[in-house]
Amino acid sequence: MPDNHNLKIDITRSTETSNSFRAQSVRSDYDYPHQKVQEHFTGEINIPQHWNIGVIVGSSGSGKTTIANQLFANAQIKLPEFNGKSVIDDMPKDSSINEIEQMFNHLGFSSIPSWLKPYRVLSNGEQMRTQLAYTILSSGEGPVIFDEFTSVVDRQVAENLSMSLAKTVRAENMQFIAVSCHNDICNWLEPDWVYDTDLQSMIDPKRSSVRPEHSQSNGADATHGETLAAITI
Repeated sequence: MPDNHNLKIDITRSTETSNSFRAQSVRSDYDYPHQKVQEHFTGEINIPQHWNIGVIVGSSGSGKTTIANQLFANAQIKLPEFNGKSVIDDMPKDSSINEIEQMFNHLGFSSIPSWLKPYRVLSNGEQMRTQLAYTILSSGEGPVIFDEFTSVVDRQVAENLSMSLAKTVRAENMQFIAVSCHNDICNWLEPDWVYDTDLQSMIDPKRSSVRPEHSQSNGADATHGETLAAITI
């Protein structure tokens, strides 16, 4: 993390599109000759000197994951396959049983029978708590990112999970960054900073949950083999 905590966003992502028969048919049907997609993300994230929870929020395709991966590359925790006979066995090898049990309980995952089940049979909420437990137990000194935060759980579960997580992160004095398309999490996480990729700016964490849902995407004309579209945030 830079000392000044002002993170400049200037990211260009370029993707070659398919040249298959079906892709060529679509281009022909819609008179759309472009074969290269280029997206440009710009902005600035101003992070306070002392913080525990940050949020990057915005609609799908607005650059949340791209920005998170670029600016916080060292904060990524690679999740395992979770294919053990129980989720207890899936936790980091250097974590003690006591640490695992405490983390599960802190995150509202308090069903001992579920701890002893394999990951694949757990509910969506239990699976997400398992992922969060692994992420936090694996974290080091710096910030840690969790992408698609609460994306696959209902909003009641999301509320309970967010409040449990926020309490745990602050108790451990961690730095946790939630990346999500759901701005309601700001009500429950009470983050120290929020960057909105739809609004292209930092927003007041206390008001971030009341903004309307929308996205901004600006198409750009292009010649064959050049830019298909440009998205600036």
